[in-house]
Amino acid sequence: MTIHGLLTIFTILAVLVALFKEVTRPDVIFIVGLVFLMVTGVLNPNQAFSGFANPAVFTVGALFIVAAGIQRTRALGFLDKMVFNDAFSARKVLVRMMASTAGMSSFLNNTPIVAMLIPQVQQWSDRTGIPSSKLLIPLSYAAIVGGIVTLIGTSTNIIVSGMLEQRGIEPLALFELTWIGLPAAFILVIWFATIGYRMLPERKSATETDGNTTNGSGYQMDLKVISDSELIGKTVEDAGLRGLQNAFLIHVHRHHQTIGPIGPHFILEDGDLLTFIGDVKAIDELSVQKKLVRGAPVLDASQPDLPLFEAVVAPTSMLVGKTLKEIEFRERFHAVVIGIQRQSEEIRGAIGNLPIEAGDLLLIESKEGFDERANNDKDNFYLVTQKGARQLPVNSKSRLALLLTLGMIVVATLEIIPIVTAAMITAGIMIYTGCVRKGQIMAALNIPILLVIAAAIGMGQAIETTGLAVMAAGFINDYTTFLGPIAVIAGVYILTNILTELITNNAAAVLMLPIALALGVETGIAPHAMAVTVAVAASASFLTPIGYQTNLMVMGAGRYRFKDYLKAGFPVTIFMLILTIFAVDFIWNK
Repeated sequence: MTIHGLLTIFTILAVLVALFKEVTRPDVIFIVGLVFLMVTGVLNPNQAFSGFANPAVFTVGALFIVAAGIQRTRALGFLDKMVFNDAFSARKVLVRMMASTAGMSSFLNNTPIVAMLIPQVQQWSDRTGIPSSKLLIPLSYAAIVGGIVTLIGTSTNIIVSGMLEQRGIEPLALFELTWIGLPAAFILVIWFATIGYRMLPERKSATETDGNTTNGSGYQMDLKVISDSELIGKTVEDAGLRGLQNAFLIHVHRHHQTIGPIGPHFILEDGDLLTFIGDVKAIDELSVQKKLVRGAPVLDASQPDLPLFEAVVAPTSMLVGKTLKEIEFRERFHAVVIGIQRQSEEIRGAIGNLPIEAGDLLLIESKEGFDERANNDKDNFYLVTQKGARQLPVNSKSRLALLLTLGMIVVATLEIIPIVTAAMITAGIMIYTGCVRKGQIMAALNIPILLVIAAAIGMGQAIETTGLAVMAAGFINDYTTFLGPIAVIAGVYILTNILTELITNNAAAVLMLPIALALGVETGIAPHAMAVTVAVAASASFLTPIGYQTNLMVMGAGRYRFKDYLKAGFPVTIFMLILTIFAVDFIWNK
């Protein structure tokens, strides 16, 4: 092995470790890795920056803008009444929701679709009393599988196709992946409407409490005993803090110590920080009745009725691993965190001193417009919604946004012009007509994801030019080829799928495709067979909340634990593996 090969292995391992440990944002990690390969001479500048000129990057960016146009005009708002009808049973809503989500995700970026539907699921659950935990994992899985149905369903497919074209191989057709995606979506809906539904947890969220709050459901919120409070010197029982409806006192923070569990005879003192868990509204009413104040100061005393927002912390957020005090949340975001949910865990200590984790659901108090500002900050938050906000009406430009998107799909299907051209023209018209405002362009583009894609393509060049792809292919070939092509395809699928659970799905596809293509040359398996395997395996992330961003988005809202994804996702993962390897061998490996 050459020194360049060793340097490439070192760089890839360093990138994987940095991503796994969440040292910093993924785009920064990949850019640093790419620059290192260029500085050490593994790649020349043309090779290193080839990803930035790859049509796949421009296609993905343009489709981000198209999806933003659909989302911001609420062009799909007509689905609300069709899907979330109060007269429907839970399973009927689940079937309609999954089918429509998979259909929309086939042609649009699935992240804004899931972001749009999560509040709808929660509102329907509030009205019907059916826990949203029965619907949100299926929502995420339907979005993932829907993305596999067409070439433009997810950025991973576009990247794989672009890398094929870069190597002089015919790119994937718009509906080439439909042979796998469509039956997968159909069977997934049937599975969760029958057997899979029973495997989902029945766990109520903070807005769906039923009076039993000792099970850890709901937000954790801090209320402070102030100096003139009538509660000072009283026991918890005498103060009326026992047997509360939809709220439960779990511990008290006093003089830098956390005391708990709290018995009925515990005496309250001035300055005690009382930590409750339960329904936001119930705890808020309690603070008024008992003249307690929230643990965090309000933003503006002249505005006592500031709206509340929910926000999911992204893995790339500057908050991860730091406390709200360390990050100076109030000053930085002009907002205060007054509650937190974390995978149904009880969290000890004051909220302000708690290290934040990816996937935490924060209850935030701020001025109007915080949700729009925060949703433009995709590095820190995946999803921000205003609690109790009236659903925005369908925008006057919604029909135009829909027609433009349908036109793009038709043009791409008929191959009148390349997909990248169709996507960029559509995005341009969306901006020109005001479906996406000029001030929203940068947020819609999601630059960090585009940087990861471009840098990962450059690193993929290093795997190929140093001969590592051929070496890795030979290693896999030695252990699988004697079992036939199905074993080889299965090996590529499993390796890609494991990698996508550890790092981003786009990066997993970029790093595995050169190896898969080299393996195809050695074993005689067609390039498209290998490309389809990598594309599907990189997207099929069902086992963890961190493997795919829609999984993380629904985790807090559905009060899911890590094991819920393993339980619900394992049979889906096995099914996708079996479907893919046999479909690839039968359809593409000829």
